[in-house]
Amino acid sequence: MFGIINFEAFLLAGLLMNITPGADTMYILGRSIAQGKKAGILSALGISTGAIFHIIFATLGLSILLAKSAAAFEIVKYLGAAYLIFLGLKTIFKRADEKFELGNDTKRVNYRKIYFSGVLTNILNPKVALFFLAFLPQFIDPEYVQSSLPFLILGFTFLLTGTIWCLILALFASKLSHRIRKNYKIKMWLDKVTGGIFVALGIKLALLKK
Repeated sequence: MFGIINFEAFLLAGLLMNITPGADTMYILGRSIAQGKKAGILSALGISTGAIFHIIFATLGLSILLAKSAAAFEIVKYLGAAYLIFLGLKTIFKRADEKFELGNDTKRVNYRKIYFSGVLTNILNPKVALFFLAFLPQFIDPEYVQSSLPFLILGFTFLLTGTIWCLILALFASKLSHRIRKNYKIKMWLDKVTGGIFVALGIKLALLKK
């Protein structure tokens, strides 16, 4: 139907891929634990918004540019790596007045910035673009490969299941946030660990090969 084949297999494969830990998972967990439920949810929604761009790029065939152009792939890859490393260093060396106050739930958090950070983290990851380009066509009838509809249906189905999983992660991880914000030393330690994870993800992305 609509040029889609083996839809059940697609759902199962998509679910398994969504729950496999990756850069998006670590980003959401870090934000949720360090900054609470709202930050985690907005991070998840930001990641999902970024994925929408990749779905559209794959549908329009723009992702092929990344697959075929080494220069384009390298540019996007290094931009994404630099951004992740920037986020990591900023978290590690966060000023004292930006951190949670001991025993106080009030926090100076720019939620809009957190959301757009999630968007950029996903958009600037060429691995996501190549994933959609390689994964979706496997479940599309060869006679419909020139049609946008099956790409959009599969892409947004994958996005829906992925968003649900990301929100579950954010809600689960944020349960730890309240306890952490009560202990300044733990919060300081977590900031450094979270920042270190972002830096590590950035380095890993920079070393990524096509």
